[in-house]
Amino acid sequence: MAEPQTPIFDRLPRIVEVTVADAADLDARLRDSDQPFIVRGLVSDWPLVAAGQRSPADARAYLQSRQRDRPFMVSVGDAASDGRLFYDDAMAMNFRTMRARLPDIFAKIDAFAQQADAPPVYLASIDMHDYFDGLHEANHVDLGDRTPLASIWMGTRTRIAAHNDTPDNLACVAVGQRRFTLFPRDQFRNLYLGPIDNTPAGRAVSMVDFHAPDFDRYPRFADALDHAMVADLDAGDALYIPALWWHHVEGLAAFNVLVNYWWRETPRWLGQPQDALNHALLAIRDLPADQKAHWRALFDHYVFDADADVVAHIPEAARSVLAPMTPEGASRMRAYLLRQLSQ
Repeated sequence: MAEPQTPIFDRLPRIVEVTVADAADLDARLRDSDQPFIVRGLVSDWPLVAAGQRSPADARAYLQSRQRDRPFMVSVGDAASDGRLFYDDAMAMNFRTMRARLPDIFAKIDAFAQQADAPPVYLASIDMHDYFDGLHEANHVDLGDRTPLASIWMGTRTRIAAHNDTPDNLACVAVGQRRFTLFPRDQFRNLYLGPIDNTPAGRAVSMVDFHAPDFDRYPRFADALDHAMVADLDAGDALYIPALWWHHVEGLAAFNVLVNYWWRETPRWLGQPQDALNHALLAIRDLPADQKAHWRALFDHYVFDADADVVAHIPEAARSVLAPMTPEGASRMRAYLLRQLSQ
């Protein structure tokens, strides 16, 4: 009988762990680091963490006591998916999404805990301020002058395909255990990304099943693994994921809760780069090769290699969108693009 294959996670290097003395020390590390790092026990004093350490039921009761009376968005997967929220064979989602009250969702999770073949249940990126009263105030990380989006993720055992996010991310495990497998930004070619407009949660995801990678179908994934790192996190631990790093996420316990903070170092009024990529696919990708080469040169000139010489010949007051972007300029540009796209 053949020996079972060692899971890929067991062969990968671990993400570096650091200690932080206080909020100022954390702030400095977040500003200075372009690599991921773990802070063990960063949120171990949270009441939510304490509730989860007593029992998953206590954690759910704590959350339910602070929830607002409004429907939550919840995804319920296929019982045969091994917790993987992904595509089916027809490239539709293998889970259904619905709205339900949190007590009803938690009751289902309680009922499913008694079933060996229970489907995965996942509440993704729930805004803590909009859906709970006092939860953020009692369970949060001091991030200095940042104004992050604070989200909570709750569910049973799940596997979320490798994807990346535009903002920086501090992910804090409050209940259960999580495993993150991270890849640097430049590994997108080796991760075999799926569609960018038909996605499980808004971002293109790796088509590789990390639990059973098919190296014949995805041979460059072996190269991606040469650059991968793993973080196994317990309740109270936190992981910093720099912007645009790819991450595969697993909830390993019967009930898991994660709180994460997203923030951008750039102003909120700037546009989303993904929108520019989508528009380029619409407007540039299928042009003749000589025209694409011209537009590549223009993008380099105006965007990627832009310097003072680009606008030096234009009177300063007349540079319009070629001047440094301002909130007013961004607003005018959005209005202009909306008019153009609606034609």
